Amino acid sequence: TLRIAALRHRMIRLGPHRLRQHETWDFILELVLLARQAYMDENDRRNPNKDIIMTISNGATLPDATLLYMGDEGPASVQLSEKLKGRKVVIFGLPGAYTGVCTTSHVPSFMRTKDQFTAKGVDEIICVSVNDPFVMKAWGESTGAAAVGITLLGDAEGTFTKAIGMDFTAPPAGLIGRSKRYAMVVEDGVVTALGEEASPGECDISGGESLLAMM
Repeated sequence: TLRIAALRHRMIRLGPHRLRQHETWDFILELVLLARQAYMDENDRRNPNKDIIMTISNGATLPDATLLYMGDEGPASVQLSEKLKGRKVVIFGLPGAYTGVCTTSHVPSFMRTKDQFTAKGVDEIICVSVNDPFVMKAWGESTGAAAVGITLLGDAEGTFTKAIGMDFTAPPAGLIGRSKRYAMVVEDGVVTALGEEASPGECDISGGESLLAMM
């Protein structure tokens, strides 16, 4: 700003020890405010959807999102709202394809219980992870989840995961902007049952059997 430029020029010309005390503090304060504004501007740039971030809970309406899958001709997109409108859907999110608990516990729990969910009127079970559609397709095939009818969708940029407040970062594990572990029943876009794990490494209240018991 002009004020900072003027103070900087005066400080260089006179030396900081000759500036009046209030001018020194004004200079420092304006620098702090400028730095804070720069941080906020950068945060806005990095998080264009920050205004729609929510903490998901029972009774909440899910935001729409564009998710990815592998179609016959390559990567394709689908709007989540199209999957939810007028339907009862189970969505479970997890930290990542091919990770330990996700592969050995979380996905298998919904494979075991798929028929029971169908009997309770669930139209589709969807697994969402912050991964690309190539990885999700391969993982669905290797676990057998795709074969039993579970839909695997990639939230490649983490937009949906962030919008519902389910993102987390764990640098030591190489997990950046990933999804917490959760599961929910959604009826016509509204959450009617929700299980969120306290730690991404756990799979208890977000497992298939636990979600069934909530219905």
